[in-house]
Amino acid sequence: MKNIGSLLLIAAIVILAVVGLVVTQQKQPQQTTPTQPPPKVEQTKSTVETVPDLTLTDYGGKKVRLSDFRGKPLIINSWAAWCPFCRDELPDFSEIQKELGDRVVIIAVDRAESRDVAKKYTDELGVTGDFVFLLDPQDSFYKAIGGFSMPETIFATKDGKVVDHKRGVMEKEEIKARAKKIL
Repeated sequence: MKNIGSLLLIAAIVILAVVGLVVTQQKQPQQTTPTQPPPKVEQTKSTVETVPDLTLTDYGGKKVRLSDFRGKPLIINSWAAWCPFCRDELPDFSEIQKELGDRVVIIAVDRAESRDVAKKYTDELGVTGDFVFLLDPQDSFYKAIGGFSMPETIFATKDGKVVDHKRGVMEKEEIKARAKKIL
């Protein structure tokens, strides 16, 4: 009997140790390094077929409908100040807007942050007046395009048809190559 009791005690200790290890592993946050871009996830067909007709707000408080931009090819980027990859991408969008001029409209939709947070971020980057910045307090644009990564960008023809949807960060040359599809 004494041996069975000792075996049961050892078995209980082993089981508790395994359970403790499993629980500890599950509670540890995954380590990420913000200096490395997320893995590229290619998707050429969007989950949305046309630009969602949403009403958002510009930095001046004016209500702006995305359908107001029909008639021009659109590049619409979903971004946030907490997204480390947006810090590189927004200045690239600025340069591309300057290169392409009125042949395309680039719109950056901020994900549910206050005007002060968003504008401070774009002011620091020096891009605030370079293209269209809109605020989306309800995060409706990101939800409408089926967003699941950051940043996300759709490329739409002048009639609002989405022809490309990029999930994740892009380099300047990739943005230009994708823009050619809508020009």
